[in-house]
Amino acid sequence: MITKKKISAIIACYCDELAIPIMYERLTKIFKEIGCQYEIIFINDGSPDNSQAVLTAIAEKDKQVVVVTHSRNFSTQNGFISGMTVATGDAVVLLDGDLQDPPEIIKEFVFKWLEGYDVVYGIRTKREATRFLQVSYKLFYRLFSKLSYIKIPRDAGDFSLIDRKVVEVLLAMPERDMFIRGMRAWAGFRQIGVPYFRPERMFGVTTNNLLKNIRWAKKGIFSFSYEPLEFIFYLAIITFVIALVGIIAYVSLYFIYPDQPRGITTVIVLVLFFSSIQLLSLSIIGEYLGRIFEEVKQRPKFVVKSILNKPK
Repeated sequence: MITKKKISAIIACYCDELAIPIMYERLTKIFKEIGCQYEIIFINDGSPDNSQAVLTAIAEKDKQVVVVTHSRNFSTQNGFISGMTVATGDAVVLLDGDLQDPPEIIKEFVFKWLEGYDVVYGIRTKREATRFLQVSYKLFYRLFSKLSYIKIPRDAGDFSLIDRKVVEVLLAMPERDMFIRGMRAWAGFRQIGVPYFRPERMFGVTTNNLLKNIRWAKKGIFSFSYEPLEFIFYLAIITFVIALVGIIAYVSLYFIYPDQPRGITTVIVLVLFFSSIQLLSLSIIGEYLGRIFEEVKQRPKFVVKSILNKPK
């Protein structure tokens, strides 16, 4: 019975002081309609605004609200993992604090969970964003799907319901460079998507920009794909063939036109071409080395400054 089940909502917050009270009201309403036990875990991921005061006021009047405050900003991904470490529910629901993940969709997540699915994720069928961003997101998900060695659902973000046994698998993963939607797919189990419309950020200005989206794409691709390394191999073969053809052509021209003056333009172009190939290859290798460097340091994923209403 659903009344015996407990669900932990984990909300990663950064500069969301205006959205937090609305998120709280909508979540409590939804959980009461569902009829389950619940806890709401807000992760204050180093917000420089008044989020902490807002969260403290809510936690003081409702003991079902847990507030985890980080010592600084550690990223949304690590915020979700931080919430999982204190969650006591039979399942957790991950949401962004800006209300772009509609809490009302949790009802559909729970229905699918009760049907026996271990992971229920939201699929963004449409989103309110600029045309450029919409096209960028579509291209990323399709490229990521092609390159990844794990089948990762297209247009699926972090917004999801995850059963306790899957949560334990995620918490057991030692990597520091977290990419939850990929890790969630890697874990396996029964999974299903629920389509939803993703609205624009209700308050404030989005922190997403082209540079951040490129970094996010790199995180996903280099965490779950070896294709860039294979690309270097095939690129090396192609450039070798080009160089071989160029040498043969150059030697042939020397014998056909022995008196033709030899300029350095061709040499300069070839040097620039092959140098750019080498730099590209080194940058790809550097991405993997950088990730290895971060992993071997074994630093904590996050640092907790304080916890209000910590579950026992």
